[in-house]
Order: sequence, then C-alpha cells, then structure tokens
Amino acid sequence: MTGTQETPAPPSGPGFRLAYVPGATPAKWVRIWRERLPDVPLDLVQVTAAEVPDVLRRGDAEAGLVRPPVDREYFSAIPLYTEKTVVVVPKDHLVTAADEVTLADLADEIVQYPLDDVIGWEQPPGQPAFERPATTADAVELVAAGVGVLVVPMSLARLHHRRDLTYRTVTDAPESSVVLAWPEERTTDRVEDFIGIVRGRTANSSRGRTRPEPEKREPEKKQQPGKKRFVKPGRIRQDGKPQSKRSANKPAKRKRS
Repeated sequence: MTGTQETPAPPSGPGFRLAYVPGATPAKWVRIWRERLPDVPLDLVQVTAAEVPDVLRRGDAEAGLVRPPVDREYFSAIPLYTEKTVVVVPKDHLVTAADEVTLADLADEIVQYPLDDVIGWEQPPGQPAFERPATTADAVELVAAGVGVLVVPMSLARLHHRRDLTYRTVTDAPESSVVLAWPEERTTDRVEDFIGIVRGRTANSSRGRTRPEPEKREPEKKQQPGKKRFVKPGRIRQDGKPQSKRSANKPAKRKRS
C-alpha cells in the first residue's frame, strides 16, 4: 500500500471511520464495536485497493482493512487473517471435475491478470492474456464470456459471484492476507479501541483502553443490636405483688402482739 506523502489531517467528528477494500469482511468487528461503544458511531468506507493510502493519509478514515503491501514507514499494521486462493472458471470447465487444483493444472489456460491484482505474483501462472483487464470485475466478465480463467482470493470470488461461474481451491498458490492499517502518527484512542477489538481483548483488558470502573464502595457494616440490660427481679411479697428493689432490701416490720 503506497501513495503520495501528504500532511496528516486530524479526523473530524465524534465517530470512527473504517475503510475497507473489496472482499474484506469487517462485519464481526463492527458488531462488537456497536455492542461495546453504542454511543460512538462507526461508519464503513468502501474503497479500492489503490485508493486506500490516500484515504487514510487525508484522514477520510481513521483506519482501514487493507491488503499488503503496506508502506511501513508511514503506516502501522496488524495482520488479521489470510485467505485461500481459488481459480474462477465457467461451471462446465474441466477443472470442476476435481475439488482442488494446482498451478500446474492451469499451465495451458489463459489466466486473466487484472491491474488491481492483490496476490502479487512473482510469475503469474498459465498463459498471459492479450491485454490485462483494468479490474477484477472486468476479469470476471471475461471469464464468463469464455476468455480464460481468473485466480483470486476466495473472498473476491464470492464478491463477484455469478450463477454461470464457480471456483476451486488452488492448493499451491500464494495466499492473500488482510491487515488493519492506520497512520502511525494518528494512533488515536478510537484506533486503540478498534485494535483491542480485532485482537480479541475484552472491554476491561489492561492492554487496551478501558472504561473507568465505578468507584467501589465499602459494604456498610450492620449495626450490632444493643445488648439487653439484665434487671434483677424484685422479691415477691406475701400478697403476690412484686416488691421494688429498694423495698425488698428493707426489713419487714414486726406486728405488735
């Protein structure tokens, strides 16, 4: 991922904008973001692979799901996943007789090699077409018209699915990967939030930004019930009425005979 150097522009607005190239699948992380940060809107910006560098440099998006190569002098990047490589062919093509093929099986085929190719071949397989199509979408149209085959990551084969086409895994082809990239000078709190999500951190992980926890209050101590004061009962008089303590201590008067 390369592009002309420009002065970094600070992102504007309260939300977070995530660019993604065709075939990238941000849905899982977007769902987690919206559950974890419901008050911070996340906007998706779909761009072509060629547009991504300038989009991120201008600040039109804070980060992007992109395919290598990435200019590591300007961008930070985290690998996310790799994809199987497949060959897209008409449904009646000979290679559909097998579940998997190799590059050697395509040696005699005309292989479309679009200008926006994302695999980065050192030597493209098969026989070269007379002219390179401008885009992967154009290459798919040529394959549907019976002009050669196309080797792409599986996500792009699914993105450009047609009823008259199918695909098979190419076991020994290079794999394409997807990374999260952003301008290193603009590693904002929101970028850190998204990094934590793609790395599978919990909302309270100590390695990422966390929300402040509510102050813990000490549980109130239950008051011990007051002890009952023991009162020594007075003596019982002969008439059955209780005597007060004071009267109980007085000697009883003798009757005169």
